[in-house]
Amino acid sequence: MLEKNNEQYISWILDLKQKIQQRQIKAAIQVNSALIEMYWDLGKEISERNFENTYGSSFFAQLSKDLRSEFPEIKGFSESNLKYCKRFYLFYNQDNEIRQQVVDELRNNIFLIPWGHHVTMMTKCSTSKEAHFYIRKTIENGWSRAVLLNMISGKLIESQGKAINNFSTTLPDYESDLIRETLKDPYIFDFISVTENYKERELENALTENISKFLIELGSGFAFVGKQVEISVANQSFFIDLLFYHIKLKRYVVIELKTGHFEPEFAGKLNFYVTAVDKQMRDENDNATVGMIICKDKNEIIAEYSLTDLHKPLGISSYELKKILPENFKSHLPSIEEVENELKKLHS
Repeated sequence: MLEKNNEQYISWILDLKQKIQQRQIKAAIQVNSALIEMYWDLGKEISERNFENTYGSSFFAQLSKDLRSEFPEIKGFSESNLKYCKRFYLFYNQDNEIRQQVVDELRNNIFLIPWGHHVTMMTKCSTSKEAHFYIRKTIENGWSRAVLLNMISGKLIESQGKAINNFSTTLPDYESDLIRETLKDPYIFDFISVTENYKERELENALTENISKFLIELGSGFAFVGKQVEISVANQSFFIDLLFYHIKLKRYVVIELKTGHFEPEFAGKLNFYVTAVDKQMRDENDNATVGMIICKDKNEIIAEYSLTDLHKPLGISSYELKKILPENFKSHLPSIEEVENELKKLHS
């Protein structure tokens, strides 16, 4: 018998495991691609044959019955799914301006996305151009259907790359464009509940308690380093609100949270923190550190002026909270006194 502690054997088993897993993933992608391609062709046939004009409203029910009878082992021939097949084909052919884009991306992108994702995009996106954006982001980030739905609901397509920044003057063009597309404005913090008059530390704690969801909101590539990260300069201690490392961009990202309006002095403090991280934490393999202020709201002219003559790459975004209780709902909640009185009645 082979000894289980034989290093060569163990190494070989690990190598085999990796190769088999890669083949499994490849096979799964191929199976999914074949399924989506079948739905595409089926939708095209239904659209072009136009038997609906002959059979009327009973067409899809009859087609479903016939296909299920001929192919009982194949799922996906329900009446509702056949309607989605037609909608799928027509949805990505609705805009003549991007017809060539559709042709170019069919093999590379559309057929790589699971069917459930397509159903979500068909029902939630208003145009095929918008859907193409989310297809690319899904492939890039490996989003589940739930995450995809959250990104569409949060209108990622409207916020991507909108943060005010000085990247064009502080970074090479290729880096500037890449980082600009990585940042958003606004960020949607819809996974936390905070009190009405919340403070920055409460917001920070809520974000770090839900760090996995916060990372999804930030986007692909962010790794959490820590909160209230201490840096020492001239024997004085300073604390960075949130520190991340972006694996793809190979750089630290300093984030400062502000619960009020943006003020010009915020940019100077952030510039100081970015400088400190560059000098104390960045090594020769890291790219320049990026700083980000995420505040409740901002005046765009003041924000632009504040970044104009600073030489570190900095950006300014806003955020929106989605789960603070609305006032009309709060009015229906019992007061503390009412709750205490009810408890007294129960124990009397």
